[in-house]
Amino acid sequence: MIYEFNGYRPVIHESAFIHPQAAVTGNVIIGRDVYVGPGAAIRGDWGQIIIDDGCNVQENCTIHMFPGITVRLHESAHIGHGAIVHGATIGRNSLIGMNAVLMDEVEIGEECIVGALCFIKTGEKIPRRSLVVGNPGKIIKAVSDDMIAWKTEGTQLYQQLPAECYDSLRPCEPLREVPKDRPAQARDYKIWKG
Repeated sequence: MIYEFNGYRPVIHESAFIHPQAAVTGNVIIGRDVYVGPGAAIRGDWGQIIIDDGCNVQENCTIHMFPGITVRLHESAHIGHGAIVHGATIGRNSLIGMNAVLMDEVEIGEECIVGALCFIKTGEKIPRRSLVVGNPGKIIKAVSDDMIAWKTEGTQLYQQLPAECYDSLRPCEPLREVPKDRPAQARDYKIWKG
């Protein structure tokens, strides 16, 4: 659902897809080819949230801030399932792993990867091309060209997803049996094994 709050109505590019079970509230600006999954809460009630072109905010993510703060997801940022971004800035083409937590005034540089379940404490500045893991988050190495190519390929799948959702996502009644001719889904994406 899309909600106006205190006179602020979200601005959403027509090519972006916001799942009906997501909540986008208030002073939020969403660019082209952005995917927002079910259960995501993007709350621009106290400050502004800017989600640039080609970003994705996956299922059950929360984006929020303290009053007067702007949260920015730069182009092609990838926010994994269940992550929390609170008052942080995410650099271009960076990946925030599943269930990671980024606290206030965190700045993630371009092409960074933040591991699943990582906790980045208030005010941390993560330089470009850093791999961050743990609780508290620590930089363990530089992101290689192979790693960023893998990340970019995954994000490109999400950049195609809004058009696919507009084309084929619809409520339906379930089948009661698996059809004999049910096609297999393609598997042409390689999981990163580091």
